[in-house]
Amino acid sequence: MAQKVQHQSSEVQALAQNWPIAEALLGGTRAMRAAGTAFLPKWPGEEKESYDARLATATLFPAFGRTLGVMSGKPFSKQITLGEDTPAKIKAWCEDVDLQGNSLHTFAAMMMDEALGFGLAGILVDYPRVSGARTLADERAIGARPYMVAIKHGQILGWKALRSNGATVLTQLRLAESKEEDDGEFGVKQVPRVRVLTPGAWAVYMPGSKQDDDWVLEEQGTTTLKAIPFAPVYGRKRGFMDGVSPLLDLAYLNVKHWQSQSDQDTILHVARVPILAMIGADDDTKLTVGASSAVKLPMDADLKFVEHTGKAIEAGAKSLEALEDQMIQTGAELLVQKPGQRSATEASNDAEANKSELQRITEGFEDSLDQALQFMAAWVNEKQGGHASLFKDFGAATLTEAGAQLVISMQQAGFITKATAIKELQRRGMLAADIDALVELDAVQEEGPALGTMGMEKERIDMQGPALGSMEGGVDIERALSQLDLAIALHEKHMNGTAPTTGPEGEKSQQKMMDQMVAARTALGGSPMAGM
Repeated sequence: MAQKVQHQSSEVQALAQNWPIAEALLGGTRAMRAAGTAFLPKWPGEEKESYDARLATATLFPAFGRTLGVMSGKPFSKQITLGEDTPAKIKAWCEDVDLQGNSLHTFAAMMMDEALGFGLAGILVDYPRVSGARTLADERAIGARPYMVAIKHGQILGWKALRSNGATVLTQLRLAESKEEDDGEFGVKQVPRVRVLTPGAWAVYMPGSKQDDDWVLEEQGTTTLKAIPFAPVYGRKRGFMDGVSPLLDLAYLNVKHWQSQSDQDTILHVARVPILAMIGADDDTKLTVGASSAVKLPMDADLKFVEHTGKAIEAGAKSLEALEDQMIQTGAELLVQKPGQRSATEASNDAEANKSELQRITEGFEDSLDQALQFMAAWVNEKQGGHASLFKDFGAATLTEAGAQLVISMQQAGFITKATAIKELQRRGMLAADIDALVELDAVQEEGPALGTMGMEKERIDMQGPALGSMEGGVDIERALSQLDLAIALHEKHMNGTAPTTGPEGEKSQQKMMDQMVAARTALGGSPMAGM
């Protein structure tokens, strides 16, 4: 059967098999619940009502999304730089590279997130159609210039390619897009379209008048370019227009955690409700249960509550903890430096030869940006588009070190508390096991500035003002968060029984937690509440 313009090619269909799991995980708890049995299967013999209740209470531990955010952000922890060979006009265009207010740095960061999450995306370099302009000078006079368009994974429908001068180049590319149309007097709707690009030409197709009709040509035109201005962006590249997410294994582990967490929640629900059992009584025996009631039982009968031993709960909790640790390790593998194929030049440079997978992906991403910049130059008859450089000094020598980096990055991004970060570093052997996270955080607060930094903070504030996001109108957000971390950590100890809650020591511990909450409130610019 002939390929239709609006359908995915067989190559895209093969790639798309991995996309639903990432889409659901990135959609959060709501999307995972909407997926239903696709990611949370029904148990054998489970009633629909019971399954619906179990699904409605399931919650997602967002390991995939958090790790993706941390990993895609690492190359952009420092500002992207353009080479000296980049024309001044292109540098100026990169301040608003997509004509939507996004700089090249911001645009590229979004594309890296898409590539790492799904394996394949792309940058289309387009040029606005200008009515009334007859020459290039006319177009420049009204401000027309090339711009980048983010092409997400689901927009790529298919392509044709051939080898030319030793390189593989596109000869046709089909992209799904939409056109906004009025929907009544006040509304708008998105109508599907397919854009077909070939070297020097383009065409747009729209649905036929009936649902089963073939799509029809809506408009077409020509360009001044000899190539299709599309730069593929890859996660883990397997070939031309062929990539997979390097975090795919983590995605499957995250789904496994989603299922296991649901099992754990279910067994906890059952275990919290003891069952009253009557042994040796007749069917006619009447039973009244209450604080002021007495029960009369037949001779040799017995009445008692049947409760869960808790062993399965403990085993489930340990399994979840091990799974969470495995997810962190799987994500951290992207940072571990591994030897690759070494050329004669690289053989004398270990820093070049031993790179992490994320560093190699970042280098490939730079190539895609360079290709997009070259397309911008081609639109305006510039010979050179220049080069873009990203930060790449984030490799780790071992998996343990990479795991520690990921934990610290998650804490700095606000995904986990400082107390949790200390516990995770202990589990990885980076900190001594006998360190008490709560005591350590308390000591940091009492100790004051780190050695060698006395006076530097004041000098920095005098010269630059408060750090961005830390002080605003007398509000010390950093101190507030730190005090809240301490209070939360102490509260956790109260809940799990490792800190006293009764007697003189309990009162002292409770007051300490209250003092930390008061300190957090004060740091946020408020005054202590009455009675605190």
